Amino acid sequence: MKIGCPTEIKPQEFRVGITPIAAQEAVGRGHEVIVQSGAGAGAGFDDAAYEAVGARIIATAEEVFAKADMIVKVKEPQAVERKMLR
Repeated sequence: MKIGCPTEIKPQEFRVGITPIAAQEAVGRGHEVIVQSGAGAGAGFDDAAYEAVGARIIATAEEVFAKADMIVKVKEPQAVERKMLR
């Protein structure tokens, strides 16, 4: 399964839907994890932390939503994101 994590866009939301440790667990169980570049920055995780555990970094939320089978977020999808759900 491809698990996608876009950057949270709700105002004042700095958490991230999947941490590098959780990404490592998912990758270790055979899943592909794709994370939008900068998604973990507000929570203190840089892109390199995700790459180090086998996650793939993708430039835009649109790409994450298009490629992922499952989206992981902290908050509910915002209006612009709901349009990208399938």
